[in-house]
Amino acid sequence: MLVPSLPPRRLDRLIALCGLLGGAVLIAFRVYDRADRVPWWAVALPLVVTAGLELVRRTRPVLAVSLGGLAFAGSVFAGGLLATTIMYTDLLYAAVLYGSRRMSRVLHLTGGATVLVLSSLVWYAAGTSEGLLIVVLSSLVFLAPVWTGDLVRRHRQEAETERLRAEQTALLSEMDRREAVGAERARMARELHDVVANHLSAIAIHATGAQSVARRRRLAADDPLVEVLAVIRENSVQGLAEMRRMIGLLRDSGGGEADESYAAPDLAAVDALLAKARAAGQDVGLEFRLTELGERGAVPVPVGLAAYRIVQESLTNALKHAGPGLVAVRLEFGREELLIGVDSPYRGEPGRELPGARAGLVGMSERAGLLGGSFEAGPRDGYWSVRAVLPRGGESEGRA
Repeated sequence: MLVPSLPPRRLDRLIALCGLLGGAVLIAFRVYDRADRVPWWAVALPLVVTAGLELVRRTRPVLAVSLGGLAFAGSVFAGGLLATTIMYTDLLYAAVLYGSRRMSRVLHLTGGATVLVLSSLVWYAAGTSEGLLIVVLSSLVFLAPVWTGDLVRRHRQEAETERLRAEQTALLSEMDRREAVGAERARMARELHDVVANHLSAIAIHATGAQSVARRRRLAADDPLVEVLAVIRENSVQGLAEMRRMIGLLRDSGGGEADESYAAPDLAAVDALLAKARAAGQDVGLEFRLTELGERGAVPVPVGLAAYRIVQESLTNALKHAGPGLVAVRLEFGREELLIGVDSPYRGEPGRELPGARAGLVGMSERAGLLGGSFEAGPRDGYWSVRAVLPRGGESEGRA
């Protein structure tokens, strides 16, 4: 069961109010020492002073415990009231808990001295049994609150030390994690630069050289070979540019400015994807058509990027594997979901798989899953069908 916690000021007011009410009830029923000879106001005055000091027990502990000691002494001489005694012990406890270390040492010494003096006087005047009784009672009043406050203070300090140590350990762990991530990003950037980027550069250079040879041989601009070389060079140059931007992003480990020249593609670039696909697929008998349904509206950036990559990978797979025919791309913009459908002619012929085959399907499925959506792909009625559903709300954006 959870106990609601009160703000410190409100808790102090509650303690003062309870002490006043409890003391008023005891005074009303005349439950205090020498009630037949002491007027009620003589007992009520120390009670009111002690209750007022409860309001500053945290902010002014020295003042509270000093005036509280005088009020307690007045209460003892006038007529001992239990409510005043209890509130005075709370002032002692608060002085040790919220005061300085010096205050704690002073209260330990004064409390021990008070117990020793009172018990000695009573033992000398009344005997051993009364002296032992005064030892117990005075220890409960002057020493028990001080020891309790000191114990609670030590536990709080230890808890604070452990919390700081845990925060320091978490900070060091986070620094180690970031360092490891930075090292891994740097390694990936080196691998991409030394392997993939170099291969793309070689493809672009060879395509440019082949175009030069075609121009020297005076081949027509609409010659299939010239068009294929142009597509190869354009795609390799664009892939090399994106690869270099990606390498720059990987090398930026978070300590510097990000490469603002890199803008994540979105659905606005799907038309350019289709134009490139038409240019590359006209020689193999492929046609491409885009159909949009519903209001596009504002699409979150992670959703737009994932949709673009899914369409891009689907068109790439169609160019590599589809038979002649129509490749239909459909985007349905709902209020809460974005539906992506790509249908391409399915040949169903077993062929030699290239390195990394089916990695594109895995990547599309992971993109949809990270956004909380769904993905499926497979043959259906003579077509290879790709279906993806991406949530458009803030939840998907937050997960991304």
